[in-house]
Amino acid sequence: MTTAIPRTAVKDYGYAVRVSLIAALGGFLFGIEVAVISGAEKTIQQLWSLNSFWQGFTVASSLIGTVFGSLLTGGPAQQYGRKKVLIVIALMYLLSAIGCALSSAWLLFVLFRFIGGLAVGASSVVGPMYISEIAPAKIRGALAGSFQVNIVAGILVAYLANFLLAGTGDDAWRYMLGVMAIPAAVFALLVRTIPESPRWLVLNGQDEAAEKIFARTGETGIAALIREEHALAKQGIKERLFSGKYNKPIFYAMLLAMFNQLSGINAIIYYAPRIFEMAGFNQASAFQQSVYIGAANFLFTLLAMSVIDRFGRKKLLLIGAAGMFVFLALTAIAFNSPGGGGSSVIIYLIGFIACFAFSQGAVIWVFISEIFPNAVRSQGGSLGSFTHWIMAAIISWTFPIIVEGSPNGGFYSFIFYSVMMLASFLFIWRVMPETKGKSLEQIQQELGIK
Repeated sequence: MTTAIPRTAVKDYGYAVRVSLIAALGGFLFGIEVAVISGAEKTIQQLWSLNSFWQGFTVASSLIGTVFGSLLTGGPAQQYGRKKVLIVIALMYLLSAIGCALSSAWLLFVLFRFIGGLAVGASSVVGPMYISEIAPAKIRGALAGSFQVNIVAGILVAYLANFLLAGTGDDAWRYMLGVMAIPAAVFALLVRTIPESPRWLVLNGQDEAAEKIFARTGETGIAALIREEHALAKQGIKERLFSGKYNKPIFYAMLLAMFNQLSGINAIIYYAPRIFEMAGFNQASAFQQSVYIGAANFLFTLLAMSVIDRFGRKKLLLIGAAGMFVFLALTAIAFNSPGGGGSSVIIYLIGFIACFAFSQGAVIWVFISEIFPNAVRSQGGSLGSFTHWIMAAIISWTFPIIVEGSPNGGFYSFIFYSVMMLASFLFIWRVMPETKGKSLEQIQQELGIK
């Protein structure tokens, strides 16, 4: 997706844009992987006679894989290079899609879902890392943002594919899950054409190869840049994240990542058709409403990315938290009414998705990358990612247990999410700092990090 990339950047930095967008395809597959299960989950539950607990586990198995993928990928990326890990990620996505589509046994299905989750977790770390290391400074923000755009584009495509394939027969769920094999195969082919990260090459003593790549990407001051990278490597920073020195950024990162998932976003993405059936829609209409959710997510993510540096992180988060609180509360009230709320639910959930995409969806990874200093940025990012995916697994696992365990399960779920958004508003308003327009050094100074 090139929507968020300025045309002048494409013209002046064509090579950097091309290879970055190939790496960002991992985000597109990320989006498909997390959303495509929504069209198949009820059929899977019936096929293998799963109760609500094991159904929640089946859906969350991908997220459990994501937790491990995000934690374990840093070492291989450091030792073997970003490109090689991206190739493995592409193959894992392909294996997961084919395996899930062809599985005849529940345990095999869970295994392939877990592999897909490993790919998502690894992709969420290595994709942005590769892009930030190869993109010239002048367009790094736009190219890094393309990864998030690809995620929401993937979610939209997954919902659209589910809608088009619903009702095509008993094997419709297999086709839905197998769709990802096509872009995964394309990604596996294209990722072989990109160069290794030039900064990784410098750190591994391959200055000449790195210099050629820097020149092709349009980077300036290459000799000085390489010297700086060597100086950083010789410095050998071995800071520990949990030394007590970084308590404030740890607190901010973990709380923001927790509130991101306590909004219920992954319950809605993973179970969208089920939620709309709970609201009184028939199956065909439920799949159609999911497409509207994906479209709103995509459009408002683009909008947020276009204003994040002008409005600031905190203002976007406050607007989003207030809107999510209102729309989630209205959804809960709708589910507590006779008939499940009907068409009002789609209006409320589109409102919620718009507010989420405009705030949490666009801000979380930007903010987390800004509040940790260089010495512990990778550790801090992993902590934020770990917290995010653990909470996502919990929310996705427990949602079917709650909604199937009580006639008022929909009301209980959404009123809880609404209360959490009220708490997040108070946290953002009273505690969270603004990082807009500040250098990383200024941010560290304001957080009391020396």
